[in-house]
Amino acid sequence: MSSSKTGVVEPGGLLAILGGGQLGRMTAMAARTMGYRVRVMDPEAACPASFVVDHVVVGNWDDVDAARRLAAGADAVTLEIEQIGVDALREVAALAPLRPVEPIRIIQDKILQKSWLAENGFPVGAFRVVRCESELLEAISALGGRVFLKTARGGYDGRGQARIGFDGEARDAAVLEGWASIGSRPAVAEKALDLDFEISVMAARSPNGEVRSYPAARNHHEQQILAWSVLPAGIPAELESRAQEIARGIIAGLDLEGLLCVEMFVTRDGELLVNELAPRPHNSYHQSERACATSQFEQLVRTSCNLPLGETEILTPAAIVNLLGDVWLNAAGGRPDFAAALAVSGVRLHLYEKHAARVGRKMGHLSATGATAEEALARVLEAKARL
Repeated sequence: MSSSKTGVVEPGGLLAILGGGQLGRMTAMAARTMGYRVRVMDPEAACPASFVVDHVVVGNWDDVDAARRLAAGADAVTLEIEQIGVDALREVAALAPLRPVEPIRIIQDKILQKSWLAENGFPVGAFRVVRCESELLEAISALGGRVFLKTARGGYDGRGQARIGFDGEARDAAVLEGWASIGSRPAVAEKALDLDFEISVMAARSPNGEVRSYPAARNHHEQQILAWSVLPAGIPAELESRAQEIARGIIAGLDLEGLLCVEMFVTRDGELLVNELAPRPHNSYHQSERACATSQFEQLVRTSCNLPLGETEILTPAAIVNLLGDVWLNAAGGRPDFAAALAVSGVRLHLYEKHAARVGRKMGHLSATGATAEEALARVLEAKARL
């Protein structure tokens, strides 16, 4: 249900989402609140979004036929995962409004992504592209002996990554093990940095070029998986301004319509460096549902349906902590004490309806608000401890 004059997809229209994981689920819930019908494509029929959408098209990320069925009759299409095959994206774009394919092609390949950032003048740490063991050996020498090796395609939440040179092991043995651990595939070797902390900035861009960005979130990772995130980040105004400028510059430079989360490193000597890009909702902005005038999920619906972008200011500080499968596996009887967690003031529970708990698998999150970012974070961490 769209207006041919304005290109706006009005409530009652059909929004299709490539991906039915937790991000697709929460985007679908926001779309439902606004009156849209929702269809998703996912490899699993019982994916997290399946419980809140009208229809699930079952298909792998490179399944062109499934992508065609997803887009047929849709008023707009968006995505919750960037690993969709380019041919599938092009098929979708031929059938329904899908925001540009080219930025996704660049972002989903870390070699292209890192090279694009460097070539366009955005600050990144020293890196080398490696396609074989000998190139990895050369990269380690050039980058000071300690590197993070990240596969070009498909890696996230610590998957497809290896640390080399940190534990005093023999270099050649470490290279062989690291290269094998990522499947001996093309990768980016990044110099290990002396980090102070990590932040991210979510930017949104509409089809008419309007850009809005959210205040920076401060993030903490454990085992290379986001553990908690808080808004606001509580960083100096000058650093906040630089981070905002970088995120806005990247989303405009890519000509990307939709959401773009820019993960950044802050080093101990004050450098602000881009780590990675995600053209979708992001774990570090789940608390935008509690903190901001417009959640990241509603903002994605707005950009997808060509609606005016929502305000992004923080109304109240908020924080989230991820609930991994470990919580269930370590709980007595496999049943976390959610009642105890919810007894903490300001805390809410968000579960994704995933059926099997596994180590490192994101099963849900807790969120909390507070008078300050510190109070919100303390509350949500206390709630998790009670599980």
